[in-house]
Amino acid sequence: QVQLAESGGGSVQAGGSLRLSCAASGRTFRTYYMGWFRQAPGKEREFVGGISWGGGRTQYADSVKGRFTVSTDNAKNTVYLQMNSLKPEDTAVYYCAANLGFAAVADLYDYWGQGTQVTVSS
Repeated sequence: QVQLAESGGGSVQAGGSLRLSCAASGRTFRTYYMGWFRQAPGKEREFVGGISWGGGRTQYADSVKGRFTVSTDNAKNTVYLQMNSLKPEDTAVYYCAANLGFAAVADLYDYWGQGTQVTVSS
């Protein structure tokens, strides 16, 4: 079992920044790939970015490349999503999730956090 807990959401004006955190726990969480997803009202959950604990290789959706950065702090068992140059269309509930390998499809992920709201105003 892997437990995930997001924090750091909030409201910000366009052009601003936020950093989301995802604290992971459980015996085997380091074997999982960590993905960040978001879901806006009326839309499907979409992949934002992700990282593996060991190697640090990252993947991003085209819509956030150059603006968002995923990183890990292994000492704190935490994955971060640094979001810069935020746009109103980034408004969504953001989730972290764990899967045994990289995947951009939400249905493939085994474990999910509870989500945190990010609201970007124009």
